Amino acid sequence: MDRKQVMACRDEARHHLVNELLPFWLTRCRDEKYGGFITHFDQEGNDTGEDTKSLIAQARCTYTFASAHRAGYGDGACGEFARHGVDYLLGRLWDEAHGGFYWMTDRAGHVTEDKKILYGQSFAIYALAEYTLATDDARGLQAAQRLFELIQTHAADTRYGGYFEMFERDWSLCGPGAAGGDRKTLDVHMHLMEAFTTLYEASRRSVHRRKLLEDIALLNDRVLHPEYRTGIPQFWPDWRVAPQIKFDVVWGWDRFPDGQQKEHATDNTAYGHNVELAWLLMHALDVLELPIDEHEETIRKMLRHAVDNGIDRRFGGVYVEGPHAGGVYDREKEFWQQAEVLIGMLEAVLRFGPDPFWEAYLNVHRFVFDKVIHHAVGEWWPLLTREGQPIWTHLAHAWKINYHTVRAMIQCIRRLKAIAQTV
Repeated sequence: MDRKQVMACRDEARHHLVNELLPFWLTRCRDEKYGGFITHFDQEGNDTGEDTKSLIAQARCTYTFASAHRAGYGDGACGEFARHGVDYLLGRLWDEAHGGFYWMTDRAGHVTEDKKILYGQSFAIYALAEYTLATDDARGLQAAQRLFELIQTHAADTRYGGYFEMFERDWSLCGPGAAGGDRKTLDVHMHLMEAFTTLYEASRRSVHRRKLLEDIALLNDRVLHPEYRTGIPQFWPDWRVAPQIKFDVVWGWDRFPDGQQKEHATDNTAYGHNVELAWLLMHALDVLELPIDEHEETIRKMLRHAVDNGIDRRFGGVYVEGPHAGGVYDREKEFWQQAEVLIGMLEAVLRFGPDPFWEAYLNVHRFVFDKVIHHAVGEWWPLLTREGQPIWTHLAHAWKINYHTVRAMIQCIRRLKAIAQTV
């Protein structure tokens, strides 16, 4: 490895974070009239006027600003923005009657969807715990712990393990099928690991440690393919593999074809998810102060599957998904998968050495900085063709905000600095 090349990547990431990405958000997302954050911007960074504020967007923005402040960016502004986000979460999105956070409000803060969706609750825990770690404001950890207890009371499946995910306002389980009450997902259980890790880091309570360890064991034993160790998207409550369907209340712009069931519905895995799970697992073990030995083979398999099947060696970047046994179904490029693979490949270099992970990192880094980032405005295109032409051109909406992009730059800069010290 060439130290100058490592430092050049670090400098490019830092320039983007400090001069493009954080300014994009700090100059336009704070809603001074109603509180919280405006999160819908077109290709030029203009507010589209869309009248929604989702739990995911508000929690992820809050996490993003808290994490940036904790990492030393923003000269205090990021910490203030994080406080502003917590005020909205606790003042507008929290359900005083039943506990937990509503799924959606309009821009003014009136509730428009009162369901309790565990995907969103997990990001609220993540954001609130990170906020306390970043600012020492106890409100974040107090609310995160209260929400954790509600999830254990209402969502934990005491028969088969793991958590149910889709609830009505009063925490009664939603119906089956597209209502989501009879499904469990990789997405939710991975993000609960992420949330419980930061919650335990902030609280150091034994109950948070136990539940984090339980979730890690479940991901390992149930969610990952028994042979290939790649992530399986959806399950029935008893952890039999279920066909991947689109839910009535979605948490992202899922790119399903017409109809409710996805093509290759029982044999598809996302390269970005697998790498994200791998590096989040290593981070969780670090916070738990445990060696990775027990999980090393699984982690290596997840990473190598992405390197061998997901990296586009002709045009650069990471494909969307393919079968567990190898190959590719979808050759388009999603922004968030690029972000997570950047972090995961650098973590792999630090843990296991440069081959083949450094080459994979350089491939994705170049694709991101040359094709994915809209440098003139400061954020990333959400979806691109294989060759790198934007398909979707909005820069932010209820699902695509700054969580993946800012986090990737913060985490990559930290790892690139560490790698530079070893070469």
